[in-house]
Amino acid sequence: MSRQMFTFAVIGAVNTGTYYCFYLLFLTYLPYLVAHVAATVLSMVGSFFLNARFTYRTRPTLRKFLLFPLTNAANFLITTAGVYVLVDLMHFSSRFAPLLASLVAIPVTFVVSRRIMLPKAEPARIA
Repeated sequence: MSRQMFTFAVIGAVNTGTYYCFYLLFLTYLPYLVAHVAATVLSMVGSFFLNARFTYRTRPTLRKFLLFPLTNAANFLITTAGVYVLVDLMHFSSRFAPLLASLVAIPVTFVVSRRIMLPKAEPARIA
């Protein structure tokens, strides 16, 4: 496994923990889907800075910050649909559904975030 993939996975675990803490906190006051959305937005900010610094070793810029939510768009759609299916259709606990649903979205998130955070390599020059 490459260093980037390993670091991305570690930060993903930290981010998942952060998300889950916010989710459980918000779940005490909000419906589960609203708690999910709010926790996702908050944890996404931390994920951006951690991945910029440690995974991709690149300077965080406003442009990258504004594009970074695209890395989580697929993650968000997959996890939101997963949470809905697990809770409403399969009657799974709303406390644990987001953890299971997030496992499916991780590979997609890595590929999209790498494209946004790292500049495109210049094509090889023919001398």
